Amino acid sequence: MNTAVTLSPSRYRDIIRTLFWLTLFSIAMGYLETSVVVYLRKLYYPDGFGFPLVKVPYDIASTEFYRELATIIMLAGAGIMAGKNSQQRFVFFLYCFAVWDIFYYVFLYVLLGWPQSLFTWDILFLIPVPWVGPVLCPVLVSLTMITIACVTVYGQWKGNSGKFSRVEKVMLLAGCVIILVSFMWDYFQYVKANGHGKSIWSLSSDKELFSEADGYVPMHFNWVMYWCGQIILAGGVFIYALRMYKWIKPEK
Repeated sequence: MNTAVTLSPSRYRDIIRTLFWLTLFSIAMGYLETSVVVYLRKLYYPDGFGFPLVKVPYDIASTEFYRELATIIMLAGAGIMAGKNSQQRFVFFLYCFAVWDIFYYVFLYVLLGWPQSLFTWDILFLIPVPWVGPVLCPVLVSLTMITIACVTVYGQWKGNSGKFSRVEKVMLLAGCVIILVSFMWDYFQYVKANGHGKSIWSLSSDKELFSEADGYVPMHFNWVMYWCGQIILAGGVFIYALRMYKWIKPEK
């Protein structure tokens, strides 16, 4: 059974110090990500980024793919090294990822004046198909991830385990899956309408990346599906927060 514990100044300072350095690291990673995108856009989108996507040669595409993978490993590594238990390691990774993602867009706006608004379409990821959606959507997901991290850290600071219950896990997972499908939905409709049967997209040594997506321009974002997922996700976080906070005893 979880019990409340007496707060100590040293524990408070440790948490603040950890979050400070994780935030600084993630902001720096966000700038690094932005700088690479600035170079790529100068090369492939000299008139400004937009759809349809420009075909990218295999060597450049594979380099970018593994660079993005390396970025995720670095963000995960920061969370693992900073966390003192498995739950902290996981939520610190979420925190780093979220701050990195938000400041990626902040620096893009500072350096390129893009996106023009939070409803500007962006390509978010590439596997298993291109994920696209308004910038607002990944930013809201990132804010939710930051909330999860803060609730967990505060709950553990007060003496709770910080672990998700079965219901919370189901809600968080279901919300994430629905949101991810909403990001891929428009591209699935494009593939269906244009009769692309055998391959949605691929990264192989004899093809350019996005060759299967030649001519694809996002048309309709599935807001209903996205908000269903976001509400379920936020609901899981809300229930989790209530459970963490109900064991907190007033300080005397």
